[in-house]
Amino acid sequence: MRLVKRTIRDVDVGSRRVFVRADFNVPQDDSGRVVDDRRIVESLSTIRALTGAGAKVILASHLGRPKGRDSKWSLAPIAERLGQLLGKEVPLAPDCIGPEASLMAMALERGDVMLLENVRFHPEETENDPVFAKKLASLADLFVNDAFGSAHRAHASTEGIGHYLPSVAGLLMEKEIEYLGNALEDPSRPFVAILGGAKVKDKIGVIEQLLPKVDRLLIGGGMMFTFYRAMGLEIGKSILDAESLDFARSVSEDPKILLPSDVVVATEVSADASGSVVDRDSIPHDQLGLDIGTESARAFREVILNAGTVVWNGPMGVSEIPAFAMGTEAVAKALAESACTSVVGGGDTAAAVERMGLASAMSHVSTGGGASLEFMEGKNLPGIAVLQDRREIQTEGALK
Repeated sequence: MRLVKRTIRDVDVGSRRVFVRADFNVPQDDSGRVVDDRRIVESLSTIRALTGAGAKVILASHLGRPKGRDSKWSLAPIAERLGQLLGKEVPLAPDCIGPEASLMAMALERGDVMLLENVRFHPEETENDPVFAKKLASLADLFVNDAFGSAHRAHASTEGIGHYLPSVAGLLMEKEIEYLGNALEDPSRPFVAILGGAKVKDKIGVIEQLLPKVDRLLIGGGMMFTFYRAMGLEIGKSILDAESLDFARSVSEDPKILLPSDVVVATEVSADASGSVVDRDSIPHDQLGLDIGTESARAFREVILNAGTVVWNGPMGVSEIPAFAMGTEAVAKALAESACTSVVGGGDTAAAVERMGLASAMSHVSTGGGASLEFMEGKNLPGIAVLQDRREIQTEGALK
């Protein structure tokens, strides 16, 4: 898919103060130490391209959902980890707006990098307040959105700021759009989609978009039990998305859809629970399904190994518990072995392949959970829509 938005490759960034919205919303332990820096690492290509061209880089991100200023959600650990990765100190501004942030931004030299404090310390961020967005914009000469994981949110630092500055995509944003876009618009065939997760309602838009395009649609995770109930099967205590039963009935007979033939059941969701494999029409009334079964894993594997393109969003079971991770592991291992182009959706799916050490074997692991879902649904993402189209500005000098 050819990106129709301008990127940092299309503009002269030398000596300019560049506001880069990154997605540093990363997991931390109780002491605040970053335990998964993948999103930080993924941002490095944009940061290094900008600093290498002489830009003065002002980074911004959210972290968590703080209620006002809360040191627990400070970006200080992110600044420290980013400094380690870049090999130089990344100073953290005490706030994302105000005189101190402005003075730090004005003092930047060519190639310098600074990080603003958590934008969500201000409620105006999520409210997309135009006054707040304008204050953010006052720090810089150019806006670069590299936060694909937040592109589906119309917030001040992802969308509002784009109304006050020339706005282009970063290299990570470019990569996300191209991989997901190519998979959906020009896939090598057979084109296979794999959907998991808990509720059908979260995936209705995606299923409606994908069914006309794919050759096979594999369904696992908690959502498979809503399909079973729609087919008249007993699902015991398994999760049920009752409001999506009519939709499940309407598509369950589509020959492209492959539902698991067996499931792993247990009496409870617990690390101590012992699971057993039963056919999908033999789920005990007092147990609940927590993973796809071994026969289903084999069937899914065969489809994946013969695919040309695979898009995967949602684990096959409760994959954070080893006893119910077999299905998710089977899909991940099959993708790692397959010669297909594999695009893995963000969130729990990305975390699962990272945990298994298989992320590097995928063609692309998205940094966006909700954003990748909405992109696959064909929705217009605000953080992308605000960026300038290629026809809007003339090339001023491209980054090579």
